[in-house]
Amino acid sequence: MSISFAVITIGVLAVIFGLILGYASIRFHVEGDPLVDQIDEILPQTQCGQCGYPGCKPYAEAIANGDDINKCPPGGESTIKKLADLMGVEAKPLDAAHGEEDSKKVAFIREDECIGCTKCIQACPVDAILGAAKHMHTVITDECTGCDLCVDPCPVDCIDMVPLVQTTSTWNWDFSASPKGDIPIKMVS
Repeated sequence: MSISFAVITIGVLAVIFGLILGYASIRFHVEGDPLVDQIDEILPQTQCGQCGYPGCKPYAEAIANGDDINKCPPGGESTIKKLADLMGVEAKPLDAAHGEEDSKKVAFIREDECIGCTKCIQACPVDAILGAAKHMHTVITDECTGCDLCVDPCPVDCIDMVPLVQTTSTWNWDFSASPKGDIPIKMVS
């Protein structure tokens, strides 16, 4: 009898706490800022930190709070123009203090020199590097955003940033200029 009483008591407490948590999640729900979400969609999602923020979402929040829109080298001039249109401000040139806009680059690990220290894996914000401790590592080029964060931690300097070769699998249409979004207009580099 004491075991069944304990099970029933725990079940009743679970239901009570579940109801309290359900009510609290509805009552104290915080809506996100839709402007931050729109800005975050425009940013390139490289999570590289070149803007001075730890990722694209914190930079989007800073822009919504009045920070400059020209601190994103991976996004370049096209991102600055889209942000200027959204925010209703004048587009400024890319801030050189945060880097230069260049062609898309990806990390390349010279596998014969890799010692398997996993420091590049820990530094990669998008998990584009595969490998295990004391084994060679490699980069999934389709996942690499070219943020360059894996280069500095490498103790043997076996990571290079190489230009992404334009192929049929890496070439994309930019649908943003189309009125309906279904007619390709120009190539995104």
